[in-house]
Amino acid sequence: MLDGARLTDRKFYALFGIFGPLVAYVFIAVSILSAPWFSWWKNALSDLGHSLKGICAGYYNFGLVSAGFLLIIYAVTDFKKHAKYTSLLLTASAFSLQLVAVFDEVYGRLHTTVSVLFFLFLILSCLVYGIEKKSILGVSSFVIGLGSWMLYWAKVYVAGVAVPEIVSATAAISWVVFSALKIYMKKKSIR
Repeated sequence: MLDGARLTDRKFYALFGIFGPLVAYVFIAVSILSAPWFSWWKNALSDLGHSLKGICAGYYNFGLVSAGFLLIIYAVTDFKKHAKYTSLLLTASAFSLQLVAVFDEVYGRLHTTVSVLFFLFLILSCLVYGIEKKSILGVSSFVIGLGSWMLYWAKVYVAGVAVPEIVSATAAISWVVFSALKIYMKKKSIR
């Protein structure tokens, strides 16, 4: 019976790794839909969370805080057993995501600092996952995430900072969701 409880717990916690990113993307989409001024060519995603720019800020910041919470739970439970070192960076990234919402653009440099930390932890978590799990998806996510920022800084394309933000986040989320699905689908082992 205890083994059955562990299996249920494992599947339950793996769902946090699926629903965390889903919550973030749903609330980002709702924020964009409620902000007619938002442009992928001019804005950062964080502009949606600026507390003086309307209702979109509530949606955006709630989504980031909630997603960060769900991802922290995933990172410190079964994911930690799956990828011990990556779980530390994923936890730091998820906590930083919450700080992006708490210290929105009204906070100026503090917001910029926590945003940079979020993306730094996120991109590093891709690399560490790729190495720790010998994952092509993790390494690819690192290359895509870092590449999107390098191309943006090199002015290879013209767009708002929202573009490398969403590209790097989506690349990272791919291995997070994949790892959660892998944990969720894993058969009960006989010990």
